Amino acid sequence: MPNDLARRLRKAPTMAEQRLRRHVRGKQLNGARFRRQHPIVAYVADFVCLERRLVVELGGGHHTEPDVETADMQRTDWLRAEGYRVLRFWNTDVIGNIEGVVDAIRDALGDGTGADG
Repeated sequence: MPNDLARRLRKAPTMAEQRLRRHVRGKQLNGARFRRQHPIVAYVADFVCLERRLVVELGGGHHTEPDVETADMQRTDWLRAEGYRVLRFWNTDVIGNIEGVVDAIRDALGDGTGADG
């Protein structure tokens, strides 16, 4: 089921996903390879660098709804328990401040040597 959802999501990316993808594809950020709309057990991560255990999630206004916000927190808790670091950005931040978003991702990745933990 997550594989089917991931496939559908890859075929219909949001504007924010398209914009961020231009900056993370091709190992542009600290040599990290990101996968887009990648299934992780029961969840689908917007972007994930499996090697560095970093998940980047993007969200729009519906993520402020109580049920969605609760589900997002549960998802983040589960991912962290599995050893992933999770960064969340609003779509408006990706569209209006892509440099800041990319800098935050680059900082989270470190230099790729594993020295930053």
